[in-house]
Amino acid sequence: MGFGCNAVGVTGCRIIDSPRERLLAILTNAFVPCNGRFPAMIAVITMFFAFGMAGVPALILTLVLIFGVVMTFAVTRLLSKTLLRGKASSFILELPPYRTPQVGQVIVRSLLDRTLFVLGRAVSVAAPAGLVIWIMANVTIGNVSLLNICADFLNPFANLLGLDGIILMAFILGFPANEIVIPIIIMAYTASGTVTDVVSLGEIKEILVQNGWTWITAVNMVIFTLFHWPCSTTLITVKKETGSLKWTALAAALPTAAGVILCFLFTSVCRIFEV
Repeated sequence: MGFGCNAVGVTGCRIIDSPRERLLAILTNAFVPCNGRFPAMIAVITMFFAFGMAGVPALILTLVLIFGVVMTFAVTRLLSKTLLRGKASSFILELPPYRTPQVGQVIVRSLLDRTLFVLGRAVSVAAPAGLVIWIMANVTIGNVSLLNICADFLNPFANLLGLDGIILMAFILGFPANEIVIPIIIMAYTASGTVTDVVSLGEIKEILVQNGWTWITAVNMVIFTLFHWPCSTTLITVKKETGSLKWTALAAALPTAAGVILCFLFTSVCRIFEV
């Protein structure tokens, strides 16, 4: 379910009877990309790794998704052997008596218990976050926007990951919704002051290349898009489901640590061999 929405995936973990295994599933849910992360990955892969063949981006994206699933199992096993040790429980599936579906009740419960519930959490963070993004893009100090000042501060660390400060700031400001990461990057590079749509992927690639993007930057962008902190709605849901700030912080730290380590290792290897 996390492939659609990590917040819904976390809620779906309620069906797991074992508290330990339910927690394992919650903590590793964000290792698979939600629907909000797909546009960025598809755009970057298509722009930099299509190689003139239509099926190549789809193949690369599939491999990326498989890698996310493999990491999910790997981190789950690591946690089950360390922080969340315990005996594995058996899984018993009991089929209930078949009853005729009540369409009205299903629609109402889905709308009230799931859709509006998740959207309410998203709006509670998205509204103030939008104001923050506008302020950072439009308030200047010495003709330099707050967004660029923060990006310059993050540049040394971001360069270790094969990224730049703008990209890292876009992920931070994209905390309410992963869909806005690429638009924020374009906004910062073009100094437009507003999040705007760029129709052509060719236009986007030209802007990115002009600002120092290479195939190494693109690979690290895909890695960090796949592995970084979950969105605000997901973390709020984790807090509600676990009732613990500790587990919520760990749910954010695990994929972020994986992304940082993988980007650093990939960039270091490329620089060692001067690729």
